[in-house]
Amino acid sequence: MASTDSSALRQNFPVPGDGLDATRMPGHWLLARLGKRVLRPGGVELTRWMLDALGVDPEDRVVELAAGLGATARLALARHPAAYTAVDRDPTAVAALSALAAPGPTEMRAVRSDAADTRLPDGDASVVYGEAMLTMQPEPAKRRIVREARRLLDDSTGRYAIHELCLLPDDLDPALAERITADLREAIHVGARPLTPTDWTDLLADEGFTVTAHKTAPMALLEPRRLVADEGMVPALRIAGRVLRDPAALRRVLHMRRVFRRHRAHLGAISLLAVPTPSKA
Repeated sequence: MASTDSSALRQNFPVPGDGLDATRMPGHWLLARLGKRVLRPGGVELTRWMLDALGVDPEDRVVELAAGLGATARLALARHPAAYTAVDRDPTAVAALSALAAPGPTEMRAVRSDAADTRLPDGDASVVYGEAMLTMQPEPAKRRIVREARRLLDDSTGRYAIHELCLLPDDLDPALAERITADLREAIHVGARPLTPTDWTDLLADEGFTVTAHKTAPMALLEPRRLVADEGMVPALRIAGRVLRDPAALRRVLHMRRVFRRHRAHLGAISLLAVPTPSKA
């Protein structure tokens, strides 16, 4: 597979939200504009765990929902699946994803569509996953997306995984949960609605899945150690340099980091692996 880093993507394609004011744009697109490739709450380590748990192999037909700029796509393609389809509703993201080169015989395509209504064939995928996207949806939309994932999966071999923000512990006081959610919304300018591990499990169960494995990780997206682990030392230094040269971006990034740190005892990342629940006879 051809290597496509964030700087190359920025040279050939604008980053989604590039035309927006740094004070107003969603936090994840601001970070992308600054050069950050990995925009997942548990970092590349939890993404790798997710792909390992899914067991993606050359027999699989993979669908990635809300694939963004392709950080996870490259990891999935490196496993040489039979087919890989990236779904995203942003035309800029679709253009960037279309530029990725597929290895060997992998059939690859990127389609502009909504994760809740992909218009892809029923039961045509053996693997479906999505990261850092269900958290941003209200409950009805969460359910529509999970339901769509269930529709796409083959009943016998299908596996589904998510990688999202979570609230900890399961018995977190509802008032504190609401305060954390409100702080997140204000900091990242997106309506984040994370769930507890049990609530994520129940959501998947309600929509036809059985969770078979899960893993949690700290929410350390903007911590220096995670930044270096996810991006590499040189790219991390470049990102830091861009932040320091942009006062508006610096204020936003520092504010997001303060919110993440303030709630770090109760805010984490989670990945869950699930399989379709057998229909009752």
